[in-house]
Amino acid sequence: MVILAKKQFKSESKRLLDLMINSIYTHKEIFLRELISNASDAIDKLCFISLTDDKVGLSREDFKINLTIDKDNRILKIEDNGIGMDKDDLDKNLGTIASSGSYRFKQEMEKTDDVDIIGQFGVGFYSAFMVAEKVEVLTRKYGADTGYIWTSSGADGYTIKEADKDSAGTIITLHIKEDGEDENYSEFLEQYRIQELVKKYSDYIRYPIIMDMTRSKVKEDTKDSDKPEYETVTEAETLNSMVPIWQRPKKDVSDEEYEKFYHDKFMAFDKPAKIITTSVEGVVTYKALLYIPSKAPYDYYTKEYKKGLQLYSSGVLIMENCEELLPEHFRFVKGVVDSQDFSLNISREVLQHDHQLKTVANTLEKKIKNELSSLLKKDRETYESFYNEFGRQLKYGIVSDYGMHKDSLKDLIMFYSSNDNKLTTLSEYVDRMSEEQKYIYFATGENINSISKLPQAEMVLSKGYEVLYCTQEIDEFTLQTLQQYNEKQFRSVDSDDLGIENENDEAKNEDNSEVLKFVRDALGDKVSEVIQSKKLVSHPVCMTAKGGVSFEMEKYFAAMQPEAGMKAQRCLELNMNHDAVKAMKDLIGKDDEKAKKYAEIFYNQALLIAGLPIENPSDYADLVCSIMSS
Repeated sequence: MVILAKKQFKSESKRLLDLMINSIYTHKEIFLRELISNASDAIDKLCFISLTDDKVGLSREDFKINLTIDKDNRILKIEDNGIGMDKDDLDKNLGTIASSGSYRFKQEMEKTDDVDIIGQFGVGFYSAFMVAEKVEVLTRKYGADTGYIWTSSGADGYTIKEADKDSAGTIITLHIKEDGEDENYSEFLEQYRIQELVKKYSDYIRYPIIMDMTRSKVKEDTKDSDKPEYETVTEAETLNSMVPIWQRPKKDVSDEEYEKFYHDKFMAFDKPAKIITTSVEGVVTYKALLYIPSKAPYDYYTKEYKKGLQLYSSGVLIMENCEELLPEHFRFVKGVVDSQDFSLNISREVLQHDHQLKTVANTLEKKIKNELSSLLKKDRETYESFYNEFGRQLKYGIVSDYGMHKDSLKDLIMFYSSNDNKLTTLSEYVDRMSEEQKYIYFATGENINSISKLPQAEMVLSKGYEVLYCTQEIDEFTLQTLQQYNEKQFRSVDSDDLGIENENDEAKNEDNSEVLKFVRDALGDKVSEVIQSKKLVSHPVCMTAKGGVSFEMEKYFAAMQPEAGMKAQRCLELNMNHDAVKAMKDLIGKDDEKAKKYAEIFYNQALLIAGLPIENPSDYADLVCSIMSS
């Protein structure tokens, strides 16, 4: 046996290795993913060679990865029957930190589409030192007569010795560290923990990952007994499923299988509203399996909720939640994206935000939008159920980013309306508009019932015009951002100009300026203006907002930022045709004190109708009683 002298790493030794072990990876469990990926790469290389070399002697079904746990000696082994390494390979691949044999192999075979190498940066192997105090690599290269063993305890360097090995392939032996005060390394010697990590990160490696699993089973001869006996059995089991469900032809996957994957993978309990499968070839080649939920998770509208898709590179999990793949307005979508084209930096755990990722994100956004549009047209009931859960999110998408997404989302949003109090799209509203209707009317309030009874909506409704009911705090912001739809402007029922002639306004030509001035002086700075209403029909009074802040916005900002003190300018509108207003008018100049009480009552009534708090409920109650008793 030839023993080669101990060598130092060719990179900056301890400092660089310490950086890789302690900084590049934030979770120690990543080591197993890296080593299994390396084993898969090694098998890929020999599998590729076998296409033109009959001497390999292995078929596709013969390749595998074996895991072995020896708890007593604190050893974990990862073994593959791939291409293996010779002494030069060990020096190049394991002697130089951040070198990558897989990357070089891919460069050499770059003209061949069939080669798909996961590992492209040579630091993955060194993640083993996060959990192992010593690492041994026993390997023999295909076609070589001699095997070698590479041994290292970390930054102090490594040795290479000739060693006996019967066949090509590599066995990595990890001597697992002893547990520390805050570190539990023994978990990586537990069969169920290893099984869990394989399922999480390497479930879709294309070769079987095999490990002996010890389980308790009922003895065959006692199965039908009233008192079955159990025995401990150790059997080799394949831990990974190998073929991802998204890689299988859609015709070969049932709806039940897709739903089971959704429930198991994303811990969901609802039936998805829509399942989206897509396969794209071009600048970036990828496959995606996406789910649009029908129910919002319990934590959806909390900061604990994590958006993003699971990102895979050739079946290996790269990121659990890749936020960059989804725009904020589609944050409810769950699913996976798998591509061999993603550029990774020195760690698979951190994705480089490059043009490839943005390309995928843009195409996915369009796909999701189109699928939602299709669902709206073809399955209205399911879409409405989905919309009741996530419609608010779509409206936030219109308002955010200075309205840059409004054109793509405007046909997906819905509002309840006076048309049978049902949900309607903006397109459907416009289609129902009569020729003489100038605007898309909307009204804001806490609920449909209160909005439908708003005095200022009465004239619009009496004309047979439809009114959109804005019951969510985001609704009015949404319509303000849109400004118009199909060249029809949005107009609040609170607006001075509704584009409607009030045919019942007997007092429209009367000069009521003195009455209006009297009420304005009586109320002082409580209101910014008192006007003769053009929209009231059967009600005496209403309160409308002037300026850019509506009453609903005032309520929203009061709840979110009470210290801001943002208030709408209050404009009191009086229906000069109403008997109660006429009664006040008759009192002016005869009993001004009583007329002022009328003005106060009208003011407080307008506040209540608008859903605003009155300043002193007790005083208001006394005021009403004093009028009733006079």
